[in-house]
Amino acid sequence: MNPHAITGCGVVSTLGIGRRAFFEGLRSGARGAFRDAPVETFDPSKYSDVQVAEVRGFDPKKYLGDKGLRSLDRLSKLLIVAARLTLDDAGIKSGGVWRAPEGDARGPWPDRVGIVVANAYGSLEAISELDRVALLEDPRYINPARFPLTVSNSAAGYASIWEDVRALNVTVSGGSCGALDAMACSDLMLESGRADVLLVGGAEAMTEALFVGFRRLGLASPPPSAGDGAPSPGPRLGEGAALVALERRASAASRAAKVLAECSGYGTAYEPPKHAASLVHASADALERAMHAALVDAGAKAADVDLVVSSISGLEPFDSAELAAIRRVLADDVPVTAPKVDLGETLGASGAMAILSAIAFLHDGAPPRPVGGTLRGPIRTALVTALGYYGSASALVLRRASS
Repeated sequence: MNPHAITGCGVVSTLGIGRRAFFEGLRSGARGAFRDAPVETFDPSKYSDVQVAEVRGFDPKKYLGDKGLRSLDRLSKLLIVAARLTLDDAGIKSGGVWRAPEGDARGPWPDRVGIVVANAYGSLEAISELDRVALLEDPRYINPARFPLTVSNSAAGYASIWEDVRALNVTVSGGSCGALDAMACSDLMLESGRADVLLVGGAEAMTEALFVGFRRLGLASPPPSAGDGAPSPGPRLGEGAALVALERRASAASRAAKVLAECSGYGTAYEPPKHAASLVHASADALERAMHAALVDAGAKAADVDLVVSSISGLEPFDSAELAAIRRVLADDVPVTAPKVDLGETLGASGAMAILSAIAFLHDGAPPRPVGGTLRGPIRTALVTALGYYGSASALVLRRASS
């Protein structure tokens, strides 16, 4: 991976909407995943102890206006809002109007901006709705306006249409590792000249189908009680969308963009389960290889890492595997933080949420709350890790922007 500049962020999360609100949520220690509020996206009355991390009170009309939203699903609305906020934060648009770089002679600015976004399960909202109509009523009653939402890249497509982003449109289906994998995909697109700026990240929306599926896998069950009777931190499904504006450093310099952080290394690996029938599998070996590859790609040493922004979520077998891999590669006292404790398990968006968290620590000075290790001083290099549910793992090296 060639070093690239991150020049803007946009996020819709349980901690807040927009970069400033998100960073302030991290700074203040808000616990977005544990808000004491009723579930909004589905009827929780048929389940006991439902705990999910929703973006409560999300109203896309505040950001997108009143028109054109009726046929969109929640996933698309989350992503479109994140895209609009990112374009504005990066200085690419202002009030919905394109701000072309001065002296740009390559054609319309929208033709040089694209999107590369990850999601794990697409629009389960639309898929389950259409399946229910087809099974319980008749396929003739399926709403044709909702059918396009059933394909995995529909949210990215609608974000491109709404924001007039024309360079390229790519959706990465990589589970919890998808947003980090999208950064690697974006590197190829930028270096091949397909775009000058890419909106990169991930999105996932809360639905009953998602909750039921993970509950049946034992990945979203009510957490066990601690010895004192208080609920222990356990995995909570979450939702949201997060994007960064990624561009070549020369491109950022040419338009005098403010650089929030630099992305300089990526690694990925896969380790299959011992038994083919395994539905979920945590591989410490895969993450170890991915971390090594990311450090080598960035030209960094283990001693250079000041903070690990992990994918620890409260799911014990996976958390143990991730910590084991981190300790194999890095020193025992390197601090490890866990954004999912605050945000919930946001799946396709989780890597992007971790990237934004790393930027908050690198650029904004938000103090991380380590779940292990000790902060040794200023954070200049952060290693973002993602451990997938099916034996995959990815890692990304982010550095503080050079002055």
